[in-house]
Amino acid sequence: MRVYASYNIKGGVGKTTTAVNLAYLSAREGARTLLWDLDPQAAATFLFRVRPRVKGGSHALVTRKRPIEEALKATDFENLDLLPADFSYRNMDLDLDDTKKRTRRLGQLLATVADDYDVVFLDCPPSVSLVSENVLHAADVLLVPLIPATLSLRTFDQLTRFVADSEGRRPEVVAFFSMADRRKRLHREVIATISRDQARVAVTVIPALSIIEQMAELRAPVPAFAPSSVAAQCYEQLWAEVRP
Repeated sequence: MRVYASYNIKGGVGKTTTAVNLAYLSAREGARTLLWDLDPQAAATFLFRVRPRVKGGSHALVTRKRPIEEALKATDFENLDLLPADFSYRNMDLDLDDTKKRTRRLGQLLATVADDYDVVFLDCPPSVSLVSENVLHAADVLLVPLIPATLSLRTFDQLTRFVADSEGRRPEVVAFFSMADRRKRLHREVIATISRDQARVAVTVIPALSIIEQMAELRAPVPAFAPSSVAAQCYEQLWAEVRP
């Protein structure tokens, strides 16, 4: 089982659209795929038309009072399941803090379904927290969407230091530009000058396109409702870069 985490300290950079579209592409290829929506805002859960509720909430999952298998939901797409968000996930740090091996609990939970899935995607909340530390231990690959802006690069520096300072197993960090507009000089300059010393930077750039915003209206991945679009092709190219 290979685990990808869509993560950035900063919000509004395309984490959820990345997780949803790549998870769909993974499932479309035939891989048994699970997406865990860890963000209490529940955007990925909404996009997959699932109610954002887990019986017993974060506490029940983290303490294993409710097996993770019982919380799983099927989506409208073959081979793709969802572990929904729940508003109680806002307290997940507190629940994790009360457990043994508090930075590895999410990985332990995923291990219980390792025989059922080939690929797992984690859609992560924008924070530096105990949940984040768990994600670093659980993930094989950290997918980091970046808006081509100076402050975004500063945040990326903070993120790479956070990963470097973490103890134990560290994921491969793969950054890529998201919501890019090549008509803007600043965007072009940032894309051209980003340092590639700290982490791998994908060649694929996800453009700022209205069709990606339509995901919220149509509640489906872009390659599902617009398979011939430029946006769908970009996500396919990104997936081709980061998959095994």
